[in-house]
Amino acid sequence: MISICVKHLNKRYRARDGDVVALANVDIDVAEGEFVTIVGPSGCGKSTLLYILGGFIGADGGIIEIDGKAVTGPGIDRGVVFQEYALFPWLTVAQNIRYGLEVSGASRQRCEETVERLVRMIGLQGFEHRFPRELSGGMKQRVAIARTLAYDPKILLLDEPFGALDAQTREVMQDELLRLWQATRKTVMMVTHDVNEAVYLSERVLVMSQRPGRIVQEFAVTIDRTCEREITVLNDDFNRLRNEVWLSVRRQAGARGV
Repeated sequence: MISICVKHLNKRYRARDGDVVALANVDIDVAEGEFVTIVGPSGCGKSTLLYILGGFIGADGGIIEIDGKAVTGPGIDRGVVFQEYALFPWLTVAQNIRYGLEVSGASRQRCEETVERLVRMIGLQGFEHRFPRELSGGMKQRVAIARTLAYDPKILLLDEPFGALDAQTREVMQDELLRLWQATRKTVMMVTHDVNEAVYLSERVLVMSQRPGRIVQEFAVTIDRTCEREITVLNDDFNRLRNEVWLSVRRQAGARGV
């Protein structure tokens, strides 16, 4: 079943020196439970595409559907995780995770059970009553992901979710996201500049062109993720695919925008 359907998507922005075409004739289908990542040069429209799918901005043409229904605005069927943690600084870890459930009118018992389950899932037992200022960057992003998972969206939209983290924490969070996806089998669409991250996490990697962005190449990822990270990233198949994706992005980065 197709979860995300994008056909002939176009988006332009008004500017003082003329219109800027951000996206042109973008076509993407994402199956239910699939993990798809988009990579491409800076400014190619990756985040714009994600914001359109999230319902935060509108398109100028084309079809944008979630489970067969047109996207007309934000919805609880889609959870969005941004590069910045976007936590409420005056709320504790537990309160941040519980926030969406409380707004939706969930019972106190459901809120407590969900918070307990997610805190355990993200490995932050003992930090439930800490405030964001008392957490590391990796901890904050784990809370942001847990808050999104709390109201059980069918789809996760991830915009450079680990871009602000140091290299070591980023790898830990990638492993955490992979574990969460394998446990929940949510439909995931992520955008990133990190080719290693894209290949390590995804079932498919889509390469976007220079602006105006469009999908120019697709790579299926069939690597074995049942083993340790070190074994996966040192595997010849992983490195061969990573190099192919990197070269594709490199060619697009060197192309002139239209």
